[in-house]
Amino acid sequence: MGDVKVLPHPAVEEASTHNAEDTTNNEPPTIPTWRLTLLIISLCIGLFLSLLDTSIVATALYSISIDFNATRSSTWVALSYTLTYLGFAVPFANLSDVIGRKHTWLLAFILFFAFSLACGFAKTLAQLVGFRAVQGVGGSGLYSLTMILLPEIVEERKKKWIGAVAGLVVAVAGVMGPVVGGVVTRYTTWRWVFWINGPIGVIAAVLFLLTWPGGDMMKHPPRRSWKRLDFLGSFLLIAASVLVVFAFQQAGLTPDSWTKAIFLAPLLIGLLCWIILFAWEFFASTHSISTILPPRLLKRRIYTSAVIVTTLTGFANFIAIYSLPLHFQIVNGTSSLTAGVALLPMLASAAVGSILGGLTASHSFPALAIASALMALGSGLLSTLSLNHGVQAKTYGFEVLLGLGLGLSISSSTLVAATNCERGDHAVAQGIVAQARVLGGSIGIAASSAILGVMSTRKPSLGQVVDERVAYADAFCKTMWVSAVVACVALIFSVGTYNKAEKKQEVEEEAVTEGHEDGSEKTV
Repeated sequence: MGDVKVLPHPAVEEASTHNAEDTTNNEPPTIPTWRLTLLIISLCIGLFLSLLDTSIVATALYSISIDFNATRSSTWVALSYTLTYLGFAVPFANLSDVIGRKHTWLLAFILFFAFSLACGFAKTLAQLVGFRAVQGVGGSGLYSLTMILLPEIVEERKKKWIGAVAGLVVAVAGVMGPVVGGVVTRYTTWRWVFWINGPIGVIAAVLFLLTWPGGDMMKHPPRRSWKRLDFLGSFLLIAASVLVVFAFQQAGLTPDSWTKAIFLAPLLIGLLCWIILFAWEFFASTHSISTILPPRLLKRRIYTSAVIVTTLTGFANFIAIYSLPLHFQIVNGTSSLTAGVALLPMLASAAVGSILGGLTASHSFPALAIASALMALGSGLLSTLSLNHGVQAKTYGFEVLLGLGLGLSISSSTLVAATNCERGDHAVAQGIVAQARVLGGSIGIAASSAILGVMSTRKPSLGQVVDERVAYADAFCKTMWVSAVVACVALIFSVGTYNKAEKKQEVEEEAVTEGHEDGSEKTV
């Protein structure tokens, strides 16, 4: 049991505050079923839209790049969103402890909604990238707050189902993005990729406002003072996350920049920010200062291992979502619509994997280990695809393996975060998991661009069309191979989620079952 419940440092004032909250806020919510159902739907719609926009541009990038005449730099349309999306997940979680969950969710929704519409009206690529960056801030809040609220509004016995629902939405939204993007760009214009958030978002906001529970239905967490926000830690976290990813993205846009300042400067500054961040967090925790990344939480072996696995899963997830549609269009010569539809096998299997992750909530280690193995197998097999016109049938089978692993990992890691932290740390624990997943994904997108840039410079000029196909086919194979290696690393770290308490509980349950069977035999 020591692996699950690690007592916070006795010298930290904040830890005692958290424990006080635990004792005053442990009454189960009593929200009527109809109200709870509608509230969950509203939260899941917001979560779905925020996640959809991380991948919906995957099949629209080609059209956007042609419209603005910027093939390589068009990847910033995707990256600008994911950079701010990953940078603000934990700060939003901390903000919700100050102004309340309701007001923080509404703030995130307004940012996401307003700048989604602005993206559709962008006149230049620079405007679109800027609007996408602010939209990502709102999307990050919707993601983080939903992951915080879902476990808080349900009873303890229903949390495993909530984890499955959250994992299902995450997995389905990620794969549905390219499908929706393909349909929209085929029959309308890429601008509707962003405008579509308007009418759907209004439904979510109305449902949220109408069904938000009062104090008689749910004990809302006590609010903290603005002084308890870790502004320095928030700044360092955003800078560290953004600069490292920015460096690799620049390397992808300019393949010969690996030894130049445009790559080395942001990379080194970003790594320095990470070092300063962790040094500051540990210093602050020993001087009764509130921290954005509580060391007491990171000292939990099971939780920290799950965060690392989540980061690596995000890498494999985003690479598949962005690389496969482009492979279908550039290498296989399909339309954007066909490229999106070709991802449906991964969508279906990811949904199944998410449900299985919820059902196996009490067995985090085997679930994450199997998920990582499936991701490694699926990615490795996808790296063997040949240079053919038309999508090969075996591709769909490889997608199923990868999708099962992604869905199983996403739902399992969400539940591990919810069950391996004190109640007072719940918001920041889920925020860290959310940020880790998108951090891994952003690095995956940047790595994919970097590999494509390197492979493009190595190919001889055989004619523009042929050169593009061959270069991208080789880059795709290398990218999926890297994804398989990353999944293998995730498999190794999944061992850290092994919980002796789970094994002990299994043995006790088996003993009880055998005892009942022996008793019944004696009676007979």
